Amino acid sequence: MTFQRLVIFCFIMAPGLLQGEVRGQAPGGLPAARPPLTSYVDPYIGSGGHGHVFVGASVPFGAVQLGPDNFYKGWDWCSGYHYGDSVLIGFAHTHLNGTGIGDLGDVLIMPYTGPVKTDKGVETIPGSGYASHYSHKNESVRPGYYSVKLDDYAITVELTASERVGFHRYHFPPGKEAHVIIDLKEGINDKATDTYIEQVDDSTFKGRRYSRGWAKDQWLYFAIRTSEPIHSFSVYDSDTLLQWKKGQGKAIKGLISFDKTPSTLQLKVGISPVSPENALGNIDEEIPGWNFDEIARQSDEKWNNELSVIRVETPVEENKKIFYTALYHTMIDPMLFNDHNGDYRGADKQVYPHASFRNYTVFSLWDTYRALNPLYTLIQPERVNDIVQSMLAIYRQQGKLPVWHLEGCETNTMPGVSSVQVVAEAYMKGFKGFDPDPAFEAMNNTMMRKENGLSYDQADEYIPSDKVNESVARGLEYSISDASLALAAKQMGRQSGYETYSKRARNYQLYYDSLSGFFRGKKADGTWDPVFNPVKSSRPWINDLSEGNHWQYLWLAPGDVGGLIRLLGGEKRFISRLDSLFTITAPPDPGAPPDIAGLIGQYAHGDEPGHQTIYLYAYAGQQWKTAEKARYIMKNMYPDNVDGLSGNEDCGQMSAWYIFSALGFYPVFPAGGSYVLGSPLFDKVSISLPGGKIFTVETVGNSPENKYIQSVEWNGKKYGKSYILHKDILEGGILRLRMGARPDYHFGDKPGDRPH
Repeated sequence: MTFQRLVIFCFIMAPGLLQGEVRGQAPGGLPAARPPLTSYVDPYIGSGGHGHVFVGASVPFGAVQLGPDNFYKGWDWCSGYHYGDSVLIGFAHTHLNGTGIGDLGDVLIMPYTGPVKTDKGVETIPGSGYASHYSHKNESVRPGYYSVKLDDYAITVELTASERVGFHRYHFPPGKEAHVIIDLKEGINDKATDTYIEQVDDSTFKGRRYSRGWAKDQWLYFAIRTSEPIHSFSVYDSDTLLQWKKGQGKAIKGLISFDKTPSTLQLKVGISPVSPENALGNIDEEIPGWNFDEIARQSDEKWNNELSVIRVETPVEENKKIFYTALYHTMIDPMLFNDHNGDYRGADKQVYPHASFRNYTVFSLWDTYRALNPLYTLIQPERVNDIVQSMLAIYRQQGKLPVWHLEGCETNTMPGVSSVQVVAEAYMKGFKGFDPDPAFEAMNNTMMRKENGLSYDQADEYIPSDKVNESVARGLEYSISDASLALAAKQMGRQSGYETYSKRARNYQLYYDSLSGFFRGKKADGTWDPVFNPVKSSRPWINDLSEGNHWQYLWLAPGDVGGLIRLLGGEKRFISRLDSLFTITAPPDPGAPPDIAGLIGQYAHGDEPGHQTIYLYAYAGQQWKTAEKARYIMKNMYPDNVDGLSGNEDCGQMSAWYIFSALGFYPVFPAGGSYVLGSPLFDKVSISLPGGKIFTVETVGNSPENKYIQSVEWNGKKYGKSYILHKDILEGGILRLRMGARPDYHFGDKPGDRPH
């Protein structure tokens, strides 16, 4: 914890805060303490619609996300839970936050009463299994804590967590035969391949769950300690009772039963990527006692500590709630993937003991390189080095940097190798927690592999659409990786690498069809893919793209916006076409992927390829249009309700866009080290930085109507640029913006004042 964070946190957590004090006067005329920032977080935001957010108990970046699971019914249950549901099958210890593919849901545990049931049952047949109805009126969730009443059993369940341990507390009704099932068969959109459990003593259990899903070969180990001695424990393989208090198979289930039901039962469940013994060690180190309320308090404290890095001031409480919920959602993933003693299992399935860094997994990089990873370089600097170290370890173990890494498994999901951008950005922004030479080797060797169309990029050729799937999307993403690596090579003094990747960075232009005015797929014989309609968002029209149509992909050249402007015919033509993006409409396309959502004309905020698009206006001297659209999207695409996200959260990227935009600036090309100014939402924002420094954004005359920048001061001096540099932010200071209801058409219009 930095000194600055400690000072802020001590202020936040002043006595009485957890009892919910509000602003005003305390006894003796002193100002009342501020409420904890966790009081502004609503984990339900994004739990309906297509947000797919995790709902449950966790700590920042924890390996455990302990929460409720519904019956899995398809895409909108990727996180295991959807707000529109009313039946729970249990409480699992791992979940994904906002992904478009489901997985995990490991070590499902469910308390129930009545006759023995070893299967979750059929949702449409009440009482056919151990599943239970529930109501949101008897459900509560806040950072680090979840509770619900199981209506079919009158059991109240409370959950909290540490980094690697889930803590359960069950309140049973009197006079009922009680059971707790540990169902290792169940998972979210995956299939168990090998499961095992055994009772070690009267209060200790251990086991494993191997599974195949999105992660093709996931290994997870666990251990359980109970607050009461367990004298009745049975093991089932599916519905078949085994003879011993242990068992192995593809559908192993452990059943705890009570002759005399305790009024309260507590379980501590440790997980590990290495062994059950390490899972027990995690329990002993992180939650040695049985004080559930204290662990819940500590979890709240950990969240407050992280949230306190950014302080916002605004009279609009709703905006504060949306902001801190978004900030909360940026710190669920990536999650820890090592034990308390440092051990972890690598992508090669080998155990690496006592690692010198915190190992992480769940790298949704195609999404997160755009804003989430850049956000960490400001508010999570101590984690950036560990994230890069984790990626470099993956490179050593699998021969390339991660594409979309999940629980030690490479899923190869989404086009590009976006980890290159993340490593290059960290180096360019001065992070020193990794060796730059191996980092360059990892980036360079990854971009020199002969797979997924990279050989064409290496030859400065287009990727043929009839040879490689999603050819245009891959080509454009490779150009962003190339541009990022070129900057890193230059900074390292590797001139040949700089020249090679600078040239490759312009390969995105090979996909531009000057007649149609769009990036398009080109076949091996040199002809354009004839299946083309820029407003179509369904297949086969978007086969050459990924989760976007041709209008949305036209702007994906953040590493060379000046080159894109020239490619489209100059600034006037560029602005005209960018304007058209937000006004051209088309009949609904029933076959469009649900990812292409949050539409404004053809702009789609619900998916990531367009997240930088509104900020491109500033490159052509019309920053005011960026400000206008930033305010519109913040107001209309991030409501304060369960449908509060226009698309999947995608491990924090959707929320990271909001955070940056609310702060008033955005990283169009992260490795470039600059942020384009937009329209700050709050009256004042203070960001705690390393070394005790504070970066402050102040707005004068801020209001919903006054969304346009009139003038800017940087540390008291006039500042005419429409961007600010990362290195300047790190020095701390005050960026003061005067706002108005009408655009200042000249702000940032001079070529020297535009981002580049």
